[in-house]
Amino acid sequence: MDAGSTTGLVAGSHRRNELHVMHGYDETNKQISHANSKICRVCGDEIGVKDNGEVFVACTECGFPVCKPCYEYERTEGNQACPQCNIRYKRHKGCARVEGDEDDAADLDDFEDEFQIKSPKKAQDFNSENGEQTQQWPPHRPAFSSIAGSVAGKDLDADRELEGNLEWKDRVEKWKAKQEKRGLISKDDGGDNDNEEDDVLMAEARQPLWRKVPLPSSKINPYRIVIIFRLVILAFFFRFRIMTPATDAYPLWLISVICEIWFALSWILDQFPKWFPINRETYLDRLSMRFEREGEPNRLLPVDVFVSTVDPLKEPPIITANTVLSILALDYPVDKVSCYVSDDGASMLLFDTLSESAEFARRWVPFCKKYTIEPRAPEFYFSQKIDYLKDKVQPTFVKERRAMKREYEEFKVRINALVAKAQKKPEEGWVMQDGTPWPGNNTRDHPGMIQVYLGSAGALDVEGKELPRLVYVSREKRPGYQHHKKAGAMNALVRVSAVLTNAPFMLNLDCDHYINNSKAVREAMCFLMDPQLGKKLCYVQFPQRFDGIDRHDRYANRNVVFFDINMRGLDGIQGPVYVGTGCVFNRQALYGYDPPVSEKPKKMTCDCWPSWCCCCCGGSKRKSKTRKERNGMGLGGLLKIGKTKKKMQMGKKKGYAKRGFDLEEIEEGLEGYEELEKSSLMSQKNFEKRFGQSPVFITSTLMEDGGLPEGVNTAGLIKEAIHVISCGYEEKTDWGKEIGWIYGSVTEDILTGFKMHCRGWKSVYCMPERPAFKGSAPINLSDRLHQVLRWALGSVEIFLSRHCPLWYGYGGNLKWLERFAYINTIVYPFTSIPLLAYCTIPAVCLLTGKFIIPTLTNFASIWFMALFLSIIATGVLELRWSGVSIQDWWRNEQFWVIGGVSAHLFAVFQGLLKVLGGVDTNFTVTAKAAEDSEFGDLYLFKWTTLLIPPTTLLIINMVGVVAGVSDAINNGYGSWGPLFGKLFFAFWVIVHLYPFLKGLMGRQNRTPTIVVLWSVLLASIFSLVWVRIDPFLPKQQGPILKQCGVEC
Repeated sequence: MDAGSTTGLVAGSHRRNELHVMHGYDETNKQISHANSKICRVCGDEIGVKDNGEVFVACTECGFPVCKPCYEYERTEGNQACPQCNIRYKRHKGCARVEGDEDDAADLDDFEDEFQIKSPKKAQDFNSENGEQTQQWPPHRPAFSSIAGSVAGKDLDADRELEGNLEWKDRVEKWKAKQEKRGLISKDDGGDNDNEEDDVLMAEARQPLWRKVPLPSSKINPYRIVIIFRLVILAFFFRFRIMTPATDAYPLWLISVICEIWFALSWILDQFPKWFPINRETYLDRLSMRFEREGEPNRLLPVDVFVSTVDPLKEPPIITANTVLSILALDYPVDKVSCYVSDDGASMLLFDTLSESAEFARRWVPFCKKYTIEPRAPEFYFSQKIDYLKDKVQPTFVKERRAMKREYEEFKVRINALVAKAQKKPEEGWVMQDGTPWPGNNTRDHPGMIQVYLGSAGALDVEGKELPRLVYVSREKRPGYQHHKKAGAMNALVRVSAVLTNAPFMLNLDCDHYINNSKAVREAMCFLMDPQLGKKLCYVQFPQRFDGIDRHDRYANRNVVFFDINMRGLDGIQGPVYVGTGCVFNRQALYGYDPPVSEKPKKMTCDCWPSWCCCCCGGSKRKSKTRKERNGMGLGGLLKIGKTKKKMQMGKKKGYAKRGFDLEEIEEGLEGYEELEKSSLMSQKNFEKRFGQSPVFITSTLMEDGGLPEGVNTAGLIKEAIHVISCGYEEKTDWGKEIGWIYGSVTEDILTGFKMHCRGWKSVYCMPERPAFKGSAPINLSDRLHQVLRWALGSVEIFLSRHCPLWYGYGGNLKWLERFAYINTIVYPFTSIPLLAYCTIPAVCLLTGKFIIPTLTNFASIWFMALFLSIIATGVLELRWSGVSIQDWWRNEQFWVIGGVSAHLFAVFQGLLKVLGGVDTNFTVTAKAAEDSEFGDLYLFKWTTLLIPPTTLLIINMVGVVAGVSDAINNGYGSWGPLFGKLFFAFWVIVHLYPFLKGLMGRQNRTPTIVVLWSVLLASIFSLVWVRIDPFLPKQQGPILKQCGVEC
């Protein structure tokens, strides 16, 4: 069981003062040391020293950290000014003279570079994401500004594009060849050509790691124009509908108008956040050249990967094992990757599965890296129906692949044996192989458990190389405590990882989402390690892609419209919403800190105004004075300034950010002091009230770049990790309120992302060419509806909470279009009520002969035609710029109706009962497809009450069509005209519900008796009651005439 383990299982409870080590713990964890060095804010390199040993300072006014090469480049090729304060650089001794130095450098006596003068090039201006004006640097130097992010796509000039094609490929090939031969050729053999090539590559490495690619105006502008036209047409359409009621069917007319107005508002909320769609490109080669230079320590920042699971019997262990194996085989430095698996069910089955996975990883990981295998989840790699020999040139590949496939099949058999054993729990409970009782035998009352499988000294692969750390975590659970389901488990992982590894970034994955692109983390680092944009990002979200879905995608499981249209639109505003998985977080953002505030550049001043004029010089002198005063203050003065600034910020935001620390304010006071002195600058009690009573964890929150404090004890860290996952740790703290995953909804992902965006953080949507992650989706109709029910229920809970986007966070920094998107995510379930009514109206009209629209004039029919044409044009142009197929778009429209009249409807009533009535509804984990038969689960039928409303709608509309046609046949030619409008709406309902009808029929084309029984019963009752009361027949007035019975 524990073959791959290098440490023992540690279980304990902080409240009971217990700590047990099941089988010996090896205290050999590595400590990470961080060098305190000043970094250039332009290129990211270290700032060197001058000849006299002092640190080089480019700008004597503001001290903005810039290295000497960037300083010299700015003076010769740029605008000769500091990027922060915009004051002209003064010449330093030993630097080349440029135009304008005659007055500045009169006291310098070096004239060796007197005539190396180049005319400065005027920097091109462009607008950054936040609308601030920055400067574009030439292609061979970094394109960063002190204010804005990296360069947008339209800012690339012709020279840059040329280098990006042929020249760039030649440079990369030369660089790779030189890397391979560097050990065989001496420096003298390289000559000046190698030095020149190094300069070229270094210049390329300093280029932006990503760029924004706006959509072509030929595609996006017609789309926006049609949206405006559609708004105008809607206004005239509603004017006509309201001004011309159907007097003979007034109730039907009123209901239809209310429904149509609601649909229009929902469309506006959904449409306008898609106003600024963008694409993004990343440059992984530049990331490698900048942070992975040969002969230097790897400077890529560490990342902790979180995998969450609840019940291994419903979430197959082999799927979780594949996800873990794909993480361990990431194309990333092994000492910078740690995988944490949360077992919220305290299952010994998952514990043994991870033990087997750790042993198999010792052979699987080196195989993947040796032959660049994709994907690196063995189940999905070996099941690919592709030519696996493509691009493989090593003669040993075929032999090793066959051996590896055989070992994986043996691994699967061992996992299957564990699953079979776990089907029946022994009466005395589970017992581990060393005879120790399993601490999690009672899943609702057990201590916290931690097991480190890999990552310690001695846990090497078959080639003798180190493997990433793998940690099993099961948080403590006791009766009487609220554990908050998945959100609570994720917060426990945040604290455990902060104590054990404290990586600055965290990747969150569901247990069934494996890494399909081994470079996915590198893709995210292109944004998160950007010198300017990275500090403002709370997370990088990847789209969800799925395996095992039928070709026709009957129930819109791929959700392509949302991931390829809506999310790209949000990326152009403030960033995509968090969707629960496939997301790389900035740890500081989850801690509730505010993002750094961009320092706006000072306006250029002149000497033509008196010094007392505040418009020109007063601000500069005042700022300089403030800086001098601050430099002369001690700790007390810094703390006082920090408190004053914090009060001002709280007053400005009208109480919104009362619970949030401003990271910039903390760092401003901490700069220049040791890490252990940071706690003296703020009240320890306030930290404990916010983060909990763990000194180690509190210390980790102040380390922006991650890492562990120096001199920590490994055994002490394990004990502290057990403490932070205890069931009472979060009591009287801000966990789940302002820190970590937010509690209060089953869709904690939406709520967590919303809170971070309200603080002013940005997010980024990354869509690499090869999908980063892939998962499984419930392709069965019943499971799919229950999944949608869970999402809709979470939205209703947020709507009825204090975090509702309709009224929350107006003192923050949430942009209006971003707020529209969040409002749409919590309002859409309520669309089910008008949708159900609107789908019932066609059947009522056909059965009664009435209609919601009076007889149309030629002029009025124009508005109807224009509305339908604008709807079609909007859809066509949306597909044109997004690249989504018409089939995916149509499946999305169909399931919008299917889910709206079933799952969303039930979610509204369940949410109201839960929030207002206190009646909690249990959520069943969606079953993951683990069968061998392809699409076998598609035709599996599971009874659920969610099937009744759409089935009833189908039947009454079919009955209405038959009744309407029969009535037209009986009444003659004149009744066919009004019938077509009614039939159009009835067929609209039937066509949208057609995939639901196919799901009911199944493979055998048989509908379960219970569904037919309930639906026919409800439809019959509805029809009979309607015929009996018939409210549209005019009431008789005057004397009631009866037949006398006498023949006259």
